Parts: sequence; C-alpha cells; structure tokens
Amino acid sequence: MLSLLFHTFTKKSAKSLEKQVKLIQQGDVALQDQLINSYKPFIAKNVSAVCKRYISESDDEFSIGLIAFNEAIQKYSPDKGSSLLSFAEVIIKRRVIDYIRGQSRHQINSVPAFNNEQQEEEESASFIEEELSIKEFKEKVDNTKRREEIYQFSNMLEEFGLSFQDLVEQSPKHADARKNAMIVAKTLVQDEEMKSLFMEKKKLPIKQLERKVEVSRKTIERNRKYIMAISLIVMSDFVYLKDYIKGVLET
Repeated sequence: MLSLLFHTFTKKSAKSLEKQVKLIQQGDVALQDQLINSYKPFIAKNVSAVCKRYISESDDEFSIGLIAFNEAIQKYSPDKGSSLLSFAEVIIKRRVIDYIRGQSRHQINSVPAFNNEQQEEEESASFIEEELSIKEFKEKVDNTKRREEIYQFSNMLEEFGLSFQDLVEQSPKHADARKNAMIVAKTLVQDEEMKSLFMEKKKLPIKQLERKVEVSRKTIERNRKYIMAISLIVMSDFVYLKDYIKGVLET
C-alpha cells in the first residue's frame, strides 16, 4: 500500500541494515552470523529462482548462496547506489550460475561426449545466465523510472503543502481506514467540480465530499493529507505509484 511506499522512501530499514554491514566489515563476527542467519529465507528464495526448483538448506546450491551473501556483505558499499539486498541478489544468482556451469563442465569431461543430458544441462545454465541478464536490466530500468516518479510526486506534494514525512506519520494505521480514505479520494477525482476546486485551492473540498461519501467529516479531516496524496496519484500518469493503490482503481 501507499504507506509501505512512504516507509520505503524514508529508507529507515535500509540505513539500519547499512549500519550493521559497516560493523560487520569492521570485524563484528557475531553480528555477521546473526545477519546471515536472519536472511536465510532471502538466500533460499534467490537460489531457488536460479535453479527453478525448491532449495533447502541441505542442498549444495544453498551453501553457494550463503557464501555469496557473505561475499556481498564484505564487498557492499552504499556509495554504489544500490541497496545491500539488491546487490546481494545479483551476487547470489551469479555465483549459483557459476556453480551450475562448473558442475556441468565437470560432468561433461567425465563421461562420453555423446551424453546429451550433460550438454542440455550446460545449455540450460547458459540460458539461465542470459535470462538473468535481461531480468537485471529490466529491474534497473524499472528502478530508475520508479525513482523519477517518486521525485516528481515529492515536488507535487510540496505544491499542496505536503511532504513524505507528513504522510508517513499520518497515514491510517488500519486497513479499513485506508480503504475509506481511498474511496473518498476516488470520489473526489471522479467529480469534475470537486477536482477543479481541489487543484485550484490546493485543499480538500470537505463540505462537498461530506455530501458525496458515507464517511464522517471528522474522519475526512483526520485523514486529509492521505486523501490528498491518493487523489494526486489517481489523477496522475504515475505507473508505479498506482500499483500501490490498485485496489482503488479496480473498485
């Protein structure tokens, strides 16, 4: 949901993770073991994505993933522009692919040349590597476009006297409250008169909204900033931000 985006934008969790990595790089072995252990599900998920099958902690590929995650921790630098987890995902997948290719070559060298099964495994590893490269490129493009949208949205919020910090602090905590706020926003955007007032005055037309929705004036005022933000996204061309309010667009 939108609140999740706001929390992501503040990067609090990312900063916390970066601090842990810095301590590990300075020699905190206990914290290193703790971090690796807590991210085992993340490691298994990415290894499984490459192997195209379920991976357990007893599999050799999982061990390769653990080593790769530790490598990512040691080599990571926030100055490179990506998060630790994005960096680790790339390292894990590359190391697992290298392992698969190495195993395929070893097996091919130890059996007769006419063993088509081993040839197919090597070709499969090559296909996986190509597929991963395409996926990584697409993810980079998506991330760039997403950052551009967030930047534009931030500027738009300023025009309406809002900020991301306001939205983080004042977004409704309960799902029902968020849903009601989204319904109010959708009602606003679909009414040309109210939408014009909103864009002109940079304020919610609360009196008009109160007559159109089954939500109390007190609730509208309490969630005013959230409703304004949702309204701006709905009436914009933001592709990625609209993913967070898909429920509004489909109701």
